[in-house]
Amino acid sequence: MSDSPVSAPTRTYSYLGPRGTFTERALAQVPEAQGQTWRPVQNLGEALDDVITGRSDAAMIAIENSIDGGVSVAQDALATVPGLRVIGEYLVPVSFDLVARRGTTLEDIRVINAHPVAYAQSRELLDARLPGHGHIPAASNVAAAADLLDTPHADAAVAPPGITDHYDLEVLLTDIGSNKNAVTRFLLVSTTQAIPPRTGADKTSLIAELPGNESGALLTMLEQFSTRGVNMSMIESRPVGDEMGRYRFIIDAEGHILDERMAEALLGLRRSLARLTFLGSYPAADRSAITVDSRFSDSVFLEAREWLRQILGADSRG
Repeated sequence: MSDSPVSAPTRTYSYLGPRGTFTERALAQVPEAQGQTWRPVQNLGEALDDVITGRSDAAMIAIENSIDGGVSVAQDALATVPGLRVIGEYLVPVSFDLVARRGTTLEDIRVINAHPVAYAQSRELLDARLPGHGHIPAASNVAAAADLLDTPHADAAVAPPGITDHYDLEVLLTDIGSNKNAVTRFLLVSTTQAIPPRTGADKTSLIAELPGNESGALLTMLEQFSTRGVNMSMIESRPVGDEMGRYRFIIDAEGHILDERMAEALLGLRRSLARLTFLGSYPAADRSAITVDSRFSDSVFLEAREWLRQILGADSRG
């Protein structure tokens, strides 16, 4: 019999392809994904379906952009696809280049292929350098570049830096985005029920639905956080879709479910909301330690619980 060790099974990670996308850059930040199978997909729905059906162990999805806000299709998917858990958060700086087929000059450009978000973030410079140009929307930033070679209806494309490593194109303009601090936030999503250990620099993501369109319902929800010293780093509303005026809230809060203040807030939310979905507690991408007011430290909550236990114990002894 052979004494050679059994190799660990290969894990598969889905991401929005093709190669060269910002999503691939986010996946490159995941240590445990290195040397594993990366599966490029066409859209977010396919990525999440891979996870639910078991074709992939996890999927990297874009959830928020520092300029355009939340990615609504991703937020809605997390709210409606059961069994998903967020296990990691990653940030990718966003910049764009103008690329074209080899031999093309700026004077040749009449039509530009670009994803609508990338085009909006680059339009200020494009209008200045190429007044009167036309725009063809693309499905993705990489697809905009690829289409120059496959279906050359455009003369140039707005694409991520490094795109020429994957396609035979040349760069005409670099860093054409109007906001040099643009960042996209990505989430690594799985079906695992295991919660990453707390680090002191964590986030907890939730989907909350109010019990009804009644006065004070939103305030009641927000008070569950404020009275326990939990800071919300993001809150966005999305329509539930069953009738006008019904909304769900996508919430990111600073802290881990194992933090006493967060656990208490979640219990309060569970009692007061029509529906509460726990998406996960995970290390924040910036790894910045959370500063907690001493009034809301774990020891304060534990001491209060012990105080009540002693009172109840004394009462039971008569």
